[in-house]
Amino acid sequence: MQVSNLNEVKIYSLSCGKSLPEWLSDRKKRALQKKDVDIRRRIELIQDFEMPTVSTTIKVSKDGQYILATGTYKPRVRCYDTYQLSLKFERCLDSDVVTFDTLSDDYSKIVFLHNDRYIEFHSQQGFYYKTRIPKFGRDFSYHYPSCDLYFVGASSEVYRLNLEQGRYLNPLQTDSAENNVCDINSVHGLFATGTIEGRVECWDPRTRNRVGILDCALSSVTADTEIDSLPTISALKFNGALNMAVGTSTGQVLLYDLRSSSPLLVKDHQYGLAIKSIQFQNSLDLILSADSRIIKMWNKDTGKIFTSLEPEHDINDVCLYPDSGMLLTANETPKMGIYYIPVLGPAPRWCSFLDNLTEELEENPESTVYDDYKFVTRKDLDNLGLTHLIGSPLLRAYMHGFFMDIRLYHKVKLMVNPFAYEEYRKDRIRQKIEETRAQRVKLKKLPKVNKELALKLIEEEEEKQQSVWKKKNKKLPNILSDDRFKVMFENPDFQVDEQSEEFRLLNPLVSKISEKRKKKLKLLEQQEFLEQEEEEEPEGKPSDAESSETSDDEKDWVEEVRKQRKLLRQEEKLRWQERFKEDQQTVLKPQFFEIKAGEEFRSFKDSAKKQKLMKKSLEDRLQLEAKLGTLNVSDTTVGSKQLTFTLKKSEQQKKQQEAEKQHRQERKRLRRSAGHLKTKRRRGHTFH
Repeated sequence: MQVSNLNEVKIYSLSCGKSLPEWLSDRKKRALQKKDVDIRRRIELIQDFEMPTVSTTIKVSKDGQYILATGTYKPRVRCYDTYQLSLKFERCLDSDVVTFDTLSDDYSKIVFLHNDRYIEFHSQQGFYYKTRIPKFGRDFSYHYPSCDLYFVGASSEVYRLNLEQGRYLNPLQTDSAENNVCDINSVHGLFATGTIEGRVECWDPRTRNRVGILDCALSSVTADTEIDSLPTISALKFNGALNMAVGTSTGQVLLYDLRSSSPLLVKDHQYGLAIKSIQFQNSLDLILSADSRIIKMWNKDTGKIFTSLEPEHDINDVCLYPDSGMLLTANETPKMGIYYIPVLGPAPRWCSFLDNLTEELEENPESTVYDDYKFVTRKDLDNLGLTHLIGSPLLRAYMHGFFMDIRLYHKVKLMVNPFAYEEYRKDRIRQKIEETRAQRVKLKKLPKVNKELALKLIEEEEEKQQSVWKKKNKKLPNILSDDRFKVMFENPDFQVDEQSEEFRLLNPLVSKISEKRKKKLKLLEQQEFLEQEEEEEPEGKPSDAESSETSDDEKDWVEEVRKQRKLLRQEEKLRWQERFKEDQQTVLKPQFFEIKAGEEFRSFKDSAKKQKLMKKSLEDRLQLEAKLGTLNVSDTTVGSKQLTFTLKKSEQQKKQQEAEKQHRQERKRLRRSAGHLKTKRRRGHTFH
């Protein structure tokens, strides 16, 4: 399954991936699935949803249970049962199908229009009847009240075949040389046909008279459009009683109100390709128009693009599954396209599991990493002299900059700054010299990061060296000389924040001690470039002044903690007042929380904890379950809850179980069976 995101609208392609040949056996298919990851991860929504070479048209039955598609080569029709998610039947035909339609709610009555002027009728059992029309047909529509089939094609006449009487009726004579498409309004029965001259003629089937003509070719040409030939009508679709959409061969879609001769809106696809299909999505007021390259979804009131879909292969036909967000396409490839767009509507009933899949994917989004591309801003392009590439395929616009190939970036940077290697060489030489200097006799030099902490550790080390530990010849570990804590005094990210709340509460006397150390730091900074070290103080007990200072510090410890707490409370109070003022200025908006089906709402804290736990890795979750035991809550089919809990075993219990297991194995190995001994009772002998 492939996910694309355009205009923040997610489109899930369910037909992407490799397709397995039909002549492979089931055993070989299973072997390929084990080896190939792409084949194993694909989602086969409907089994064998493809054609041998190319699919031409695709439609859904009125009851929504069956999907019918035609293709070539050989010409055939396939019917798929959505309730069984598999192929129901396949029928081969004598010639290619131009278009077809279902006259019943299911697949029991189908009409096919072939490219050799034949009209073929199929029933539930198979082929039923075949007839022929005088000219080559291009499209047809069924008028339900009169049981008439209207055929348009390479003729100025519209042929009428009455299915109740079983004979042709008088045709409708149009003013055009040829007609391409036609459609019948399901509300009031108005019949419309699109001509090769770019006009739409509307007829009343009750009186068989023409009621209006629309010149769409003239209306489609605006100041912004560029056309090479006369626009002809290539698609036609009614929506409701008053709306009609017309597609032209030059790539424009015109939206009409039947009460007006001028279009309400003209939408250009900008590709210059003929519009092949038009669909209406009434819940979101969208129009889905498709040419052979792209499917565009746009608002019918404003014309603003909602999203677009561009498959890899050319499009022959598009079908929107009724009352859902599923889109079916017939392409110039064996596989027929299946796309699911959750914004358009829910998944159909027969594949409702798609909603759960998409929800899981949205809860655990994957971050996209561009390893082969370099992100550059416009300023970087100016420095590199590549501003002339803006708009070319070499730069991909993204947010406030562009993505470009990393190889091109390195080549251009080398050309712009050829002395970069010399600078790198000088830096490496400087680092080598500093490493050799580090092997000399070191002065009492403090690091750049956490100087006060380093000074504190040095003082503690000197005190320990002067204490009794020196007499016992015991070496104590030193953090400054330990490589594990080396980064702590080099990386600025490890700098101790003395203004934080935790530091101030845990170190209540830090203010007094820091003042003394700051004075000492200034002296040490002045003595950094001196060659001699400071003389050590004689061993012994601390002086009276130092002992008095330490005793005073111990007495003032509680008072200092109280002062720090009072200051923190005052600061927190000020912050709360500022937040309260900001909340009064802003308008609070209500928040809505979605409760999924089958789950019981407990509290927002539980949901937050659950989301936080799901973001952790599998290793962290297993460690947490090993510490606290495992507690699993699952939903049963009835609707109740099922809870399983496993206690954590102590080390003593694990050792005892392991010892018992070894004892049983040893007994089993040493035990000898006594089955070969049998008691033999002799006659005439008694035992006392």
